[in-house]
This record gives sequence, structure tokens and C-alpha cells, in this order.
Amino acid sequence: MDSNPLNGERRPSKSRKRFFSSFFSSAGAGNDASERLKARARARRFISYYRPHLPLLMADLLCAVSVAATAVAMPLIANHIVNRLPELAKAPDALQQILSLGAIMLGVFLVQALATYFVDYQGHAMGARIEAQVRRELFEHCQKLSFSFYDRQRTGQLMSRISNDSLWLGELFHHGPEDLAISVLKFAGAMMVLTLIDPVIALAIALLIPFAVAYALHFNGHMNAALRTSKERIAGINERVEDALGGIRVVQSFVNESDELRRFERENRRFLDSRKSGYRSEALLWVGMDGFSQLVTIIVIVLGAIRIITADLSAAGMLTLLLCVGILVDPVRRLDNFIRLWQEGYTGFVRAMELLEEEPEVVDRPGASPLGRVEGAIGFHSVSFGYETGEQPVLKNVSFAVRPGEFVALVGPSGVGKSTLCSLIPRFYDVGAGSVTIDGRDVRNISLASLRRNIGLVQQDIYLFSGTVIDNLRYGRPEAKDEDIVAAAKAANAHDFIMRLPQAYQTDIGQRGVKLSGGQKQRLTIARAFLKNPPVLIFDEATSALDNESERAVQQALLGLVKGRTTIVIAHRLSTVRHADRILVLTQDGIVEEGRHDELMAAGGIYAGLHGAQASI
Repeated sequence: MDSNPLNGERRPSKSRKRFFSSFFSSAGAGNDASERLKARARARRFISYYRPHLPLLMADLLCAVSVAATAVAMPLIANHIVNRLPELAKAPDALQQILSLGAIMLGVFLVQALATYFVDYQGHAMGARIEAQVRRELFEHCQKLSFSFYDRQRTGQLMSRISNDSLWLGELFHHGPEDLAISVLKFAGAMMVLTLIDPVIALAIALLIPFAVAYALHFNGHMNAALRTSKERIAGINERVEDALGGIRVVQSFVNESDELRRFERENRRFLDSRKSGYRSEALLWVGMDGFSQLVTIIVIVLGAIRIITADLSAAGMLTLLLCVGILVDPVRRLDNFIRLWQEGYTGFVRAMELLEEEPEVVDRPGASPLGRVEGAIGFHSVSFGYETGEQPVLKNVSFAVRPGEFVALVGPSGVGKSTLCSLIPRFYDVGAGSVTIDGRDVRNISLASLRRNIGLVQQDIYLFSGTVIDNLRYGRPEAKDEDIVAAAKAANAHDFIMRLPQAYQTDIGQRGVKLSGGQKQRLTIARAFLKNPPVLIFDEATSALDNESERAVQQALLGLVKGRTTIVIAHRLSTVRHADRILVLTQDGIVEEGRHDELMAAGGIYAGLHGAQASI
């Protein structure tokens, strides 16, 4: 079957080729040297995850050897008992000898059971620990990635990589070594016993093995193409669910439940189709494996009967051959399972590594040092910035300075880059040209942690975490005392409404604060910034969701809070910034006006026009 970009199906031969090439550390590398180097690095990293668990891995492999050895030992012991039956029948202690041999078989069984338990439990636990480690690394790395990465990524896809893909990794890390060990040892042991008992029958069975392996690989390729497609489509379902449930209030307000259901059903149906395709191939795979087992049994019975008639095989040998058939089929099943797990797990591993290899665009420069004591002088020096290379820049050649402790308001038409400009101060993005400074130091030469620790930011996009009110407030300063938290809430005009909640500060506010009104949520975010108590404060439309009374109360609190610290306020509602020490008017041409409210109104320029437009509404 040809590659189909619509359904993700590929030729099984390519799937097998990809498996074996990835197994030898060059999966997907093609002829590109850098890709081959990357594949080898990933292979080394894959193996490195076993390093902290080497004692457990060795014990797991030892138990896997024991499982294989005891499985092969059983037919040999049975052969020994049956061969000795004529002799034992004449012995005076025949019953005792038979019971002794039975005790040996029971001991072998117990060893096998204990080894299997260890492999299944401790081996899975090892895989789960590696899985948890990879998941932790992914989450930790995602915390470090820059805003620009999240601007072009979908949360549902990232969630799928962190949660779904890592599950397959755990299975691979567990089953990979043991399945290989058990398969090789069982197959070699069973074929050795078959050859010792009857080389002719052993040869007949050996001739079937390549056909069984080819059959398994053929349908395994189909199954894994479907599984890879399923992995992509479950990520699409995650995205659909996240969008629909996260925006449930918008959905219901527009009465669009049926539209959302149709979108979900489309993704769900595509996922179902890929699952059905996988199950079809899986059913054919296991039917073939069962058929192989039955065919081998038939060959042993028919050829064995002929060999017994010709006196080339004993009844004991026939019994041993039949017992070995079950042992011989198990390695084929395990090998097939290993290939499936390898393709699924390694695909997940590659997806995880792609995420871990994603470099943050904003990082500490070599030699970056802590900010130290902050005066609060902020400077923009011929700053230009665009989100994407080659696109029209959002900011072009912007320059201005904010004095330590100054309360500056930034106003202007929508879309001119006010929020973008403020995102450059804590280095959420790096400037394309020019520089941003704090106390005369380029922010790129300051360690990110110390820079952001000294800047309090209340963004236009309100975000609260699941949990209680006090948990969200304490996010601004984890070590804060209860009295400090209450003082910050009072400063943000939030204390009164908090006390009216069912459990006051211990009230659970739901995911993203869904149990609170927009104004209440905004006051909590302001209180969180107040609690952080940084030397530099940035308010990006921080009072946009407040009613007039709450806005006046927060303005009074803000006027008290800004004393002794540098404050930048972005506001569309110009009544918020009347008391600013200085107002900067930003347009697509940069800073075109600056001064106090009265001065700008008297000048009759852009600010006065904006103010007049709002007053007429």
C-alpha cells in the first residue's frame, strides 16, 4: 500500500525498515548526516535512562533467563520421567522416585512463578519509574520554553506528548530487554531440545519459522501504521475537548453545543477508524500466530506418528516434542510484541526527544548576573520587535526612559504594541534590534530568574489556578504570612468579597477561577501582584474587568502601592491614568506624545482625541 498523507498509512516494508534502522540508531535519519547524529544521540539517551536502574535491570534480566530456562527444563524433565517409566515400574521405591521427580518439577515451577512475578512487577515498576522520569523532564522543559514556542504550539498536542506518549515509553522500557532475552533463550532452548529429540521434525519446524516471522512483520506493519495514526488523532480529540470544555460558557451562550458535538464527532470518528484498522490487523496477526501454533502441533503429531511407526522416535520423545511446541510459539509472540512496543514506544520517545530538543529562545546569556538592588530605571533604546521573521514589526525604533519610582501610563490605539512593549521588560521575548535596560543594564545581561523576581506583572489575560483563594494569592509569594495575604487582598479591594465566599480564603474557586466573576478574578490577580511586592510593577489593562466602584478602590490602592517603586500601566480606560506622573502615547510611529494628563489635554493631540472619544461613549 502506498503512503497516504490523509490517513498516515505506509508500506509495511517501510515500517519494518524503519524499525530495524531505528534499532541500529538511525531511525528516520535517511542520508542526512545531522539527522544520523541526532538519531545516535537519541539512542544513547534512550539507553542512559536505564543507568540509574542497572541493579534492577540486571535482576530483571536474570529472572527473564530463569523464566526461559525453567520453561525449557519442563519438557526435559517430562521426557526423563516417561523414558524411565519401564525402569521405575520394576523398582521397589518407584512411588518415592516419581514423587521426587514431581517435587523437582514443582520446584522448577515455583522458580518460574517467582521469576515471572519479579519480571511482571519489578520490571513494570522500573518502566513506570523511567516513564515518570521522562514525563517530569518533559514538564520541566516545557516550563523553560519561551512564549514564542507557545505562540505556535497547541496545548492539546503537548498534553498528548507528555501523557499519552510516555505511557508507551514505560511499556517499552519494561518489556524491551526481558522480551528479547526470553524470546532468544526460549527459542534457542526449544530448538535445541527438538533437535536432540528428532532432527527431522526439528528441521520441518525450522522451515516454517521464516514464514511465521514474515507474516507477523507484515501485519505488524499494518497495525503500527494504524496505531501511529491513532496517536495523532487522539491528540486531535484532546484539542477538541480542551477547546470545547475550556470555553463552555462561550459555547452555551452562542447555543453552539450541536456544532461542537459535530466537530468532536468528526475527530472521534477518525480516531475510531484508525482503531478499527489497528484491531483488524491485530486480529489477523494473532489468528496467524495461533494458526502457526496449530500447524506446528499437526506437523509434530503427523510426523511424530510416522517416526514412531518406523521406530525412529519414542513415545517419550513425542510427548517432549509436543511440550516444546508451546515453548516455541511463545518467542514468536514475544518478538512480535517487542517489535510493536518498539515502534510505538520509540515513536513516542522520538516525539518526546523532539520536545526536549526544542531550545528556549530566551535564555541566560553567558556571564549573566543577578540584578541585585533595584532602583527601577527602565530604558528603551531604539527598540524594534516582530513576532515572526520577515513580518511587519510590531514595534519600530521605540525609545523612551522611565525614572526610578516614576508612575508612567502607556496609552494608544489597539494593536500598536503596548502589551508587546511591556513583555520585553521581563524578557518574555527578546528585542529584534536595540536594547531594553533596567538601571542601565541590558536585561539580556541579567539572569532571568532575578529579573522576573523583581518585576510584578498583572496581565490582561487573567489566569487563576485550580485550588483555593489563598493558594492563588500565595502564588505571588509562597512564604507569605496570612496577615500579609489579607493586607494584599485589602489593598486590591478583594478582602470583602473573599470574606463573603462560603469558606472565605479557603474557598475552592474551580478551574481558572470559574466560580468567580470577572472583576473578582481580576482583583485576585492584582492582590497576587501586590503580595509579590516587587520594585517594578506592570499593569496591562489590570482594571478592565472592574466596575466603576471597584476600579476607583483599586486606583486608590494602586496610588498607595506605586510610591517608591517604578510602575507602568497600560490602559484603554484613560480615567485609570489621570494621576500618572507621565503619560506616553504609543502609535505605529513610536512614542509620539508624552506628558501629564492636563498637559496632553491642553496640547489637543492624539491623547486628547482618545480621551474625547471615550468621553462621548
